[in-house]
Amino acid sequence: MTQKIAVITGAAGGIGLSVSLKLATKDYTIVLVDFDEKAGQAALDKVKQSGGEGIFVKANVTVESDMQNVIDTTIKQFGRIDVFHNNAGILEKPAPLAEQTLETFDRVIGINVRGVFLGMKLVIPIMLEQKSGCIINSASNAGLYSEYGNSLYSASKHAVIGLTKTAANEYGRYGIRINAIAPGAVSTNMTANHAKEMDIDYSNYDRFASLGPLGRPAESDEIANVVSFLASDEASYMNGSIVQINGGLRV
Repeated sequence: MTQKIAVITGAAGGIGLSVSLKLATKDYTIVLVDFDEKAGQAALDKVKQSGGEGIFVKANVTVESDMQNVIDTTIKQFGRIDVFHNNAGILEKPAPLAEQTLETFDRVIGINVRGVFLGMKLVIPIMLEQKSGCIINSASNAGLYSEYGNSLYSASKHAVIGLTKTAANEYGRYGIRINAIAPGAVSTNMTANHAKEMDIDYSNYDRFASLGPLGRPAESDEIANVVSFLASDEASYMNGSIVQINGGLRV
């Protein structure tokens, strides 16, 4: 049986690391991608300590040459890419739209949208040649609904959903499935830091999540379980789907 290869961006921590560890248990070889080399190598060590195999490739997802190197390195070493998870993303400091800066706009849209676009643009030709492949994009609850003070993040995740749906329509006929996840509140370092930027302690973020029926934020492992399903043959008829994982916070 041919070893399956999964490429995951933003893999150094949070959801990306949890997805890496989860797919490693499903006998995927993992290509961990992140701009933070130290954290990325530490994440790779965790994958290997769990019994998985993989490599780390340092890359800025907004730089085409970096992402082309990710693709080229993966193909040179493993010969194929079965799953590509566009997971890298950032939040802006919360503020009403008119108070956001152009610099922040460029950074958020660059990483959250340009990064996803480049990942898809560069991996799709590989998957076309293979006549198979699965792309999973990390959108957000904010890509389906408005979030006060998070206009740029919300806009970027709406864009991710648009890219996902359109590409799914374009490439499904070639054996490439393209879906997105839309998590709500997730307990990660990124969301904890976001709460700090809002000048509240993290328990308030937990209280925000507690407004939903399940009464808590998700753990990153719970998001990884859904990504693992979407990557599997069990999701073989899912294409262009936006899977909400928000504990019923908004239904």
